[in-house]
Amino acid sequence: MSDLDNTDEIVSEFLVESHENLDRLDRELLVLEKEPGERSVLASIFRTIHTIKGTAGFLGFSKLESLTHVGENLLGRLRDGELSVDPEIATALLRLVDGIRQMLASVEKSGNEGDGDYSGLSAELTRLHDRPSQSAAPAPAPAAKPASPPAAKKAAPAPKPASPQATQTMTAVPVFKSTGTFDALRTTGSGEVFSAEGGAAAGSSVADNSIRVDVRLLDRLMNLVGELVLARNQILQIASEEEDGAFQGTCQRLNLITSELQEGVMKTRMQPIGNVWSRFPRVVRDLALSCGKQVAVEMEGADTELDKTIIEAIKDPLTHLVRNAVDHGIEAPELRVQRGKSREGRLRLRAYHEGGKVNIEIRDDGGGIDVDKVKARAVQRGMLGAEEAERLNDREAMNLIFLPGFSTAEKITNVSGRGVGMDVVKTNIEKIGGTVDLSSTLGEGSAVMIRIPLTLAIIPALIITSGGGRYAIPQVSLVELVRLDPDQARTAIEFVHGTPVYRLRGNLLPVVSLGRTLGDESGEGPLGLRSDEAVNMVVLQSGDRQFGLVVASINDTEEIVVKPLSKQLKGTTAFAGATIMGDGKVALILDVSGIAQRAGVVSEMHERALPGKAEGQAVVSADEKQTLLLCAVGGGSRLAIPLSKVARLEEFATAQLEALGEQPVIQYRGQILPLLRLSAVLVERRRAPREAQAVTGRVQVIVHNGPRGSVGLVVDQILDIVEESFALQRPASRPGVLGSAVIQGRVTELLDMEHAIAALESHSPYDAEEWKEVA
Repeated sequence: MSDLDNTDEIVSEFLVESHENLDRLDRELLVLEKEPGERSVLASIFRTIHTIKGTAGFLGFSKLESLTHVGENLLGRLRDGELSVDPEIATALLRLVDGIRQMLASVEKSGNEGDGDYSGLSAELTRLHDRPSQSAAPAPAPAAKPASPPAAKKAAPAPKPASPQATQTMTAVPVFKSTGTFDALRTTGSGEVFSAEGGAAAGSSVADNSIRVDVRLLDRLMNLVGELVLARNQILQIASEEEDGAFQGTCQRLNLITSELQEGVMKTRMQPIGNVWSRFPRVVRDLALSCGKQVAVEMEGADTELDKTIIEAIKDPLTHLVRNAVDHGIEAPELRVQRGKSREGRLRLRAYHEGGKVNIEIRDDGGGIDVDKVKARAVQRGMLGAEEAERLNDREAMNLIFLPGFSTAEKITNVSGRGVGMDVVKTNIEKIGGTVDLSSTLGEGSAVMIRIPLTLAIIPALIITSGGGRYAIPQVSLVELVRLDPDQARTAIEFVHGTPVYRLRGNLLPVVSLGRTLGDESGEGPLGLRSDEAVNMVVLQSGDRQFGLVVASINDTEEIVVKPLSKQLKGTTAFAGATIMGDGKVALILDVSGIAQRAGVVSEMHERALPGKAEGQAVVSADEKQTLLLCAVGGGSRLAIPLSKVARLEEFATAQLEALGEQPVIQYRGQILPLLRLSAVLVERRRAPREAQAVTGRVQVIVHNGPRGSVGLVVDQILDIVEESFALQRPASRPGVLGSAVIQGRVTELLDMEHAIAALESHSPYDAEEWKEVA
């Protein structure tokens, strides 16, 4: 966001708040005129004018600041009891309110206070201010002829002010957000400036485009939308079994409206993370002062929005991480100078959206983490043996910091040293479906990366079955799906010290049976499967560990409404909540972290690299890695696609292909899916034999969900899913790619997804019947 946008937003908020305050001032002045002794009302009026004056000065509205300053002087004498309110003073103060309102209208319309002349009003307020005090002159001053009829005669009846309790639970919900310029309704500015009519007309402004809504009402709306989503799911399930086209069309319309309503209500609950960050400069300042350090705070992405419940959940974890960075991370000024750094340390907060989540990074340029010291402290505290500590790599050693009771502080202070904090941070973040990653370079600094979902109320989930029951797995924890035929399973599933593992791209992946974990002892072996039964495995992420969860069957992804568990089930570690499915039955939502702990995956198994892995391969922290889908396209070219842009991987028989004009399409999940062959879009330079699908009669398709719908990208072969860090080493050599890099030891091009989709929308570069004829 540019400085201009920031300024416009501040001015907009100033206008909204000022108009609300002025409406209240009208009512309070009328009360004060009838009851001059109401000290609390007079104090409220003084505070309001003082606030407007201060903000006007900050924003450079000098004319407004000058007028309110004169009014504040008069109110000061009234508040101190040196003057009493009479009709003449009340009229002047009402004229002051109208003058402020008109200047605000001009600011909204043109960005400045306008060319109105307020010298007469200023002189009148100054004359009233200069009256002798009540003790010196008890008699009222001679009445002056007002410049216009008193506003009190035409003011609307004053509504009852909101209670303090209600005010505390109010939140501003913008209906219109001004950006760049202020497009106000045209007023009656040519009329009498200080009339009640002029003041009312001037109120037609940005303030009329926003309302304050009780947070409890928003929560109630969110619950109702959740119930509507459940009803929508049930109706769609019924519609899928009906052949009535009109009924199905109506259901699709209901689906669209429900989705838009859901999105709209969720937006009203979104708040910028800057609301949390605003407290940190003061926290850092006070803590740095007490520690004898100098720390500057930098913030990026403060306007990144999150659901209100998420904002509340991350306040304490973020505060602890900030305090920890100042106390443990950043060195004292003298030590920094010795190390060739500036005396002032830097603490950087960064937030941004990525892949349907929010990433929050807290980075300092301090001394970093000494992994040898961490290992020694863990051994000293009896958390692990010396030999086990020696076998840990740097990343595993740093994760010891998240163990309960761990601390590297040499002494206990009011800030740190008690071993309580980082484990709580990790636990609280994982409770809301997030992850915490820690990376550090000794002598250069440390970084904590937090990934959290946007909202918790309605989430996408994978529906699976096990032991005759249905369960939902939050998609935020889902990595990939693996299916092993019975023959494959016999050789692919191995055992290490009695624990089943699966070799997945260079790592030994612990395998857990959901049925066994939940206490179902039916079936054979540790996975509860017969020897002739295929293995359906859901690869899940718990913290920095991955494991495979074996289930009976995998259904589909679906948006679910999260319902809290009853008191009787809240103590269970395996479930995070419940939801109601389309058929009206309840499905439990799995707590991935709880399942991992219950099965012993987190504490007992660690991912181990397989022998034969290339020596000298760089070890990169997880926040620098990207998950990529690798595929072969046109004559053996290797192409990488960020996995965040991939919805599903499919394979179709070419006989299923149809044509929509010149565009090849296929019927897919009740929709018409347009297909795009990447080799045609990328203008392959090499002349290669006919693609593999032409021989096998099948096509491999990558389904991408874009803002304008889904599209199927046809490739020669889907190769692998990898997690690697890389940098583009050469620029793009042809349209459709962003550049090339070395991934898994092979030169690979990175797909420009936007270019591919644009090519699909502009024209169809091949004949849909071609594949059928060859097959």
